[in-house]
Parts: sequence; C-alpha cells; structure tokens
Amino acid sequence: MRAPRIAVIGHVEHVILGRSDGLLAPGDIVHLRDARFLPGGGGGVAFAQLCRSDAEIHLFTALGSDEAGRAVEARLRAAPAHVHLHAAARAVDHPRVVVVVDADGRRTVIVAADPLQPAATDPLPWSILGDCDAVYFTGADPGSLRLARAARRLVVTARRREALRAAAVASDVVIGSLADPRENALLDAYAPAPGALVLTDGPRPVHVVRREGVTLVDAPPSPARVAGDYGAGDSFAGAFTYFLAHGLPVEEACRRAGPYGAAVLRGIDPLETQIDLVAP
Repeated sequence: MRAPRIAVIGHVEHVILGRSDGLLAPGDIVHLRDARFLPGGGGGVAFAQLCRSDAEIHLFTALGSDEAGRAVEARLRAAPAHVHLHAAARAVDHPRVVVVVDADGRRTVIVAADPLQPAATDPLPWSILGDCDAVYFTGADPGSLRLARAARRLVVTARRREALRAAAVASDVVIGSLADPRENALLDAYAPAPGALVLTDGPRPVHVVRREGVTLVDAPPSPARVAGDYGAGDSFAGAFTYFLAHGLPVEEACRRAGPYGAAVLRGIDPLETQIDLVAP
C-alpha cells in the first residue's frame, strides 16, 4: 500500500516557550526557564506530528518578512525529504507568541498579533489538494477551504466554524475540545454540518457526535504527572488526520490518535515529545 498524501493548511507561529514557577498574577515578573524557540501554533504542531510518518506531507502557510519569519522558515525547510513547504510571502512581521507552562503543566499563551494565513489567491500549488488523501485545515480563508474540499477527506479545527460557514463547505470531520469554549459548539452550530464532530476531553473518553447520536472512544492513559499540555490537541489532530487518510473509520482514527496527543504531556516542548506515527 502506498503512503498517503496529506496536506496541512494554516498558520505557523514564532513561539518562545518556557516554564514558570506558578500561575501568572497581576504585577508578576515572570522568568522563563528552559526557554526555547519552536515553529508552533495549530498548523505548526499538527504539521510536525505528520512529519513523523511515512506520508507525503504538504504544508500551505504564510510567512512574514522579518527575522522571526526567516527563523520559522528555516526550521520548516529542515523537515525530511517527503515533506514539502508551500509558503506565501507577507511584507509584515511574522507573529510572535510566548507560551508559559506552569508547575502543573498548564500553559498560558500570549499572542502578539493575529496569525498569518495562506489564501486561495496566493500563487501556491493548490491543485495538489485534489490528489490528497486528507487535508487538515486550520486556516482562515474560505477560498482555500473550498479548494481543500477537493481532497478525499477534510478535517477542520473547530475554531474555524466561521470559515466553514462562509465557504459553505461540509467537512468530513470537525475536531475540537470539550474544555475549550472556542471549540465545544454543538453539531447544530455548523452549517453545513460535518459528517462527524470529534471532541476530546483530556484523559476522559473522546466524543464522536453525529446526527444519529454520540459514540464514546476511550482516551489513552495520561502520564502520572503532566509536564506540559501545550500542543497535545494539535498532535492528536495531526495523528487523527493521518489515520483518516489511511481510510480508517472516525472512531478507530480517534482510538489510534489518542496516544500521540498523550505523548506530548511528558514534556513542555511538543516537537521533542511527539512520537513517530505507525501506519495501520
């Protein structure tokens, strides 16, 4: 069986990530320990998880013209040979993000600017999407979302509900988190409705919601101590898209993707703690 072809459409932010000793409070001076740079964000972390596979991967994104944008691009281009970067140039500074992980592993994300997203009007090889086994969409442009619908399977983050509405596109799966108010809308909130709504719930079962009802998929065991939760959901989404591209049913893709989200909880940097994807 040939390796699948998968695309990610969305933002990759310049992230500085580190630890702090406690929760942020007014007037605090926060000292980051173990600080490091990574190309993160919803698109960047899901893309990094997919790079740990045998699949042919295509990332459609946009990059700023400053030092931060060049640093992100350099890291993205260091990916393996089966990974392809398609980046639109923007004559602006690349968005910077600071992620602070507290002693209990909970992250606080500080965003300096809206993420840069690719658009259907950018001169990128959008025709590739028609030959993809799956696309994971965390972009914002309705035009590029319509182009993504040409893929065999389309997975969209729940945060892009407005883009789905504007594009009038029905995805195969919308994926989000029950604990996040930006992602836990009910199935009826989507018009048109996806084939399935997947909602993770930390160490508890994953909810797969369809018109005919809800199926629960057991989540994998969490580590005894959560070192950091940044990127766990995005790693799950990347792995889920990989297994869906292999033709697995939604419930089985959830079951297999669970350990990949849980693996990230072992450290603060998801790009260091992600594990290799194993084909079914």
